[in-house]
Amino acid sequence: MNQTKKFFIYTRKSTDDKDHQVRSISDQLAELKELAMKERLEIVDVFVEKQSAKIPGRPIFNEMLEKMEHGEASGILAWHPDRLARNSVDGGKVIYLVDTEVIKDLKFSTFWFDPTPQGKFMLSIAFSQSKYYVDNLSENIKRGQRNKVKEGIWPQNAPLGYVNKEGGGIEPNIILAPLIKKAFEAYATGNFTLRQVRDKFNALGLTGKSDGDLPVSNYQKLLRNPIFTGMMRYNGEIYEGKHEPIISKKLFDSVAEVMSRKSKPHSKGLKPYIYRGFFRCGECGCFITTETQKGHNYLRCTKRKNPCTQPYVREELITSQIENEIKKVSLPLYWLEWMIEENKKDQSSEIQSSELFVDNIKSDISLLESKIEKLMTMYLENALTLDEYRDMKNKLMNEKQLLKEKLSDLEQKENNRFELTEKFLKFNMELVNDRTNEENIHLFKKVGSNFKIMDRTLLFERSAPWEILASAGFGGNSAQSSSLRDAVFFRGEPDFVLLRRGEDSNLRRL
Repeated sequence: MNQTKKFFIYTRKSTDDKDHQVRSISDQLAELKELAMKERLEIVDVFVEKQSAKIPGRPIFNEMLEKMEHGEASGILAWHPDRLARNSVDGGKVIYLVDTEVIKDLKFSTFWFDPTPQGKFMLSIAFSQSKYYVDNLSENIKRGQRNKVKEGIWPQNAPLGYVNKEGGGIEPNIILAPLIKKAFEAYATGNFTLRQVRDKFNALGLTGKSDGDLPVSNYQKLLRNPIFTGMMRYNGEIYEGKHEPIISKKLFDSVAEVMSRKSKPHSKGLKPYIYRGFFRCGECGCFITTETQKGHNYLRCTKRKNPCTQPYVREELITSQIENEIKKVSLPLYWLEWMIEENKKDQSSEIQSSELFVDNIKSDISLLESKIEKLMTMYLENALTLDEYRDMKNKLMNEKQLLKEKLSDLEQKENNRFELTEKFLKFNMELVNDRTNEENIHLFKKVGSNFKIMDRTLLFERSAPWEILASAGFGGNSAQSSSLRDAVFFRGEPDFVLLRRGEDSNLRRL
């Protein structure tokens, strides 16, 4: 009487693509148990695997084979040979175990097998067909992805900050995209390390797809990913995308520059003095530091380079001098309101033509596109290596992106001169309002540069428009300045016209 053969049931379903599975786990089990009853097979154990068989290393599959080598069963029951193997290593191992009679029998719901030379040959063909199907499917997917990229469509799951659209492509995530933009802007200042950016923006909710906190390495990859500028890096090559950018190429380049310098912020643990690192000593050029003595903050020279005779100065005194300097360039509200209205009139009456410049940029873009096409031809004719082609193309794509941004800026802001004037006037309106010391510093940085302290006195260089205001005596709240403003305002003096011209041509520092 023949001894009852012991079998393992093995079922597998890949988790790669749930919508394209031939049989679910439950379907496979139902058919295999029915086959086991029909063949009167003794089922020792059931193995269920939810992993692709494209590459070796399935833990449950390996566990089953190990138990077979220990003699716990002599056969395997599966729905089809492709459930056992879709790669040459696992397929070869199964055939080897059949050769050595560790596996004495294999039974399938949709495939005949007999442990004879002919049966093993057919089994090897089935495994080869499964591997061919995987290889061909993979190549078709890659080909489809390459075609999508060439059309400007991101071919994979949307990266962080974007979501996949129903019709294909990606669009900014309304929640995460603004956080990513702020992360780029914060790092571009050079005042934050990657770790600090991570801590701040993880706290704001910039999390990964599994809602977990992003590590520093993810932020480094994020800040180097050109996809946020509308470009796409795919297989080391840069392509032009059709998706909406989250940041400008200029901001992306600024971040790259900061990262290359490995910029570091001020040391942790220092007190948040508002003037830390803001002033230099007018005598020796060293930085002015701040320290607290008896409840008051004092500014002093660090004296790190040379002997220096500069004394301490109270923080309140410097704050008062900053407020006075801001008042010198502050215009009265009724002036500002009138000037804003005049600027609008000028804007509506003056037509600035920039068509020639726009045409030149479009011509440059067309020339770059032609060069990119020629590079492809040179690569196909083996005149360039793949690395040379990619490097040269990436440079041209970066140039093209910068030109496109410049073109977009020109087309959207033809009246940029008037907008700058309006920005200047609105900024001056901020000077009229009450402010905190921190807001004073922010505004003061826009008024001048090269800030120093010498003999307890604030020294700095005003930028052009503010120098005109201060030297003309229009600013401030004294009776003399008010009288001068009113005289110019009501008489229409030429100096006032000159002032407006100065505003228009010297505001790019704002």
